[in-house]
Amino acid sequence: MCIHQLNLLAASNNIPITNFLGKQHPIEAHHLSSICDIMEKAMVNGDTCIIRCILVVFQVVFKFFFSPQTERNRDIVRRSGLLLWQLLMAPRDQICAEIQKEVCLAISSGLNILYPGEVEINNLLKLVLTEGERNSGLSQLRDVILTNLAEQLQNNRFGSEDDEHYRLNDELLHYILKIVVRESCVLITKCQTVSKDDFQRLLSTVPAASSCLRYLMAVQNHLLSNTILIKPDENDDSDSSLQGETLKVQELKTSILSLATQILMGCDEVLEMLQQVTTALINSDISDREQRLKGLEQITKATMLGHLLPVLLTSLMHPNLQTLTMADALMPQLVQLVLYTSQTALLLKTQSPVFSELHSSPTGASEQKGKLLPDERMLEEKEEPGFLTGLKIPAPWAAGKTVETVHPVRDNYKFKETVHIPGARCLYLRFDNRCSSQYDYDKLVIYAGPNTNSRKVAEYGGNTLGYGSRSVLGTGWPKDLVKVEGDTVTFSFEMRSGREHNTPDKAMWGFACTVRAQESSEDVSGGLPFLVDLALGLSVLACSMLRILYNGPEITKDEETCQELLRSKLLQRCQWQVEANGVISPALTPSPSPLPLTIDEDREFTYPSDVLVPPVGHYFDLPRIRLPPGIMIKLREISGRARPQFRPSIK
Repeated sequence: MCIHQLNLLAASNNIPITNFLGKQHPIEAHHLSSICDIMEKAMVNGDTCIIRCILVVFQVVFKFFFSPQTERNRDIVRRSGLLLWQLLMAPRDQICAEIQKEVCLAISSGLNILYPGEVEINNLLKLVLTEGERNSGLSQLRDVILTNLAEQLQNNRFGSEDDEHYRLNDELLHYILKIVVRESCVLITKCQTVSKDDFQRLLSTVPAASSCLRYLMAVQNHLLSNTILIKPDENDDSDSSLQGETLKVQELKTSILSLATQILMGCDEVLEMLQQVTTALINSDISDREQRLKGLEQITKATMLGHLLPVLLTSLMHPNLQTLTMADALMPQLVQLVLYTSQTALLLKTQSPVFSELHSSPTGASEQKGKLLPDERMLEEKEEPGFLTGLKIPAPWAAGKTVETVHPVRDNYKFKETVHIPGARCLYLRFDNRCSSQYDYDKLVIYAGPNTNSRKVAEYGGNTLGYGSRSVLGTGWPKDLVKVEGDTVTFSFEMRSGREHNTPDKAMWGFACTVRAQESSEDVSGGLPFLVDLALGLSVLACSMLRILYNGPEITKDEETCQELLRSKLLQRCQWQVEANGVISPALTPSPSPLPLTIDEDREFTYPSDVLVPPVGHYFDLPRIRLPPGIMIKLREISGRARPQFRPSIK
């Protein structure tokens, strides 16, 4: 086990032993062959102690002391891989869990040696991802490999040499996402199917993330963080460098779009399952129905809805990702997710009054209330105005803002700060019970306004700890709330005296004050329910994407140059070719909606159903715009058409 401890120490890059082991010469092939001989004999004799020790030796050798450069070395590597694979696929009754874990660590440590080349590694990962649910050894190997890849991916910048190795291709990501979706659905389903005791144990295990979910989190964070933080090389301002950075950003956005699309589709499936389980629990007669519905939110946070979706929604609001391509691709899924989260949040909220009456009503009334008929329950849900009704959305300043000096205050210390809470009629100040200064003229002055020229409210200073002035200014530092009219308060503190040698820190602690718009410090909302918060976040992102779609593509330089020409009355009277249903009308077919000289914005405009058929009426009776003769001559020259000649009729 000393070698095992050595391997654990070597795994850390900050310990000097790692550099020491990295500088050692690789072992020769016959040494690894001897290790394989010992492993074979131990496997034949069933000596688990020797097998476990050799597995730990494999981990150290693969990581630091072996390089398969020659053909003989490659033969030994193949032999080692067969031995490890034989142990991994052994039945559970023939191999203990500790040995199976060591086998997985050994394969993961020598992944690049045992499976050289991207194709072989991808085949191995595809095997463990598709067959992992049927075999415990493959499942554990999958978890070990993905955990190591996730840790390595978090430490690499996008576009580095190791990035392509740690970030798997789209096919493997699709398999991982399917596993994550399945795990999330199974976890939510357990809220309905498991027993009461198992449900309590389930609540104690969340929100731990599985290895597949951790890897997806690492990939998502890797792509999103590099998209936001990527910067060009300051020392290289050449066109090739800028072009390279632009290509890298475009590649990042393409990868993010592909991953975001898959994640949103997976979340759609999980939310559908969540809605089904919520409905089933509401309509069930389980004795602990209330506890299960309350715990359902905690379980949901442990799925991809809690680990992946909030980070993705927040990052998609960044200006670098607010693009027309992203909005056009993600908008359908966002709308579907808004519907699912809103409906499920409303289902959970409609049960809140039922649960509150369960505790206050007699047993018979509670049973009657809990067993509502389906029609009555649906009627109550229909009468609910929305999932936000009755919910207190916390303001950014609901928890209050703390204003404080350094602790303890130093000589010649000055402090000034203004707190402004928009919309507040008055502010409530609660001081820390440790507030003190050396003398009463080392004081804090409070003003009801944005500066020290505003109305003075109060001033405090000194201490009652037996040091300095041994007194306080006025009635002392306040123990109760201090009310300040208005929405703004200014604090001004100044340390005028020098610190005496016998004054302790507690007598010069300074001050700390919390400013709130509520009178009671306990009247602070703890936040929104998770599904309501998720629905609001999805709604905000969907509205932002809708705005991008409404604005359309950005105005090009050519369009900016031709703004005056595009607004000309001459072009507004032109007859344009119309494309409808893939068919282009003849050049003489008029436009279905000729723009008038003045547009009535109050009237709603609708296009005709068939744009190829001119509307009925005097469509061509439009006033002609007479152009000067010089312009007409130029137009005829450009068009190549001569002026029509009128011949007198012959009778």
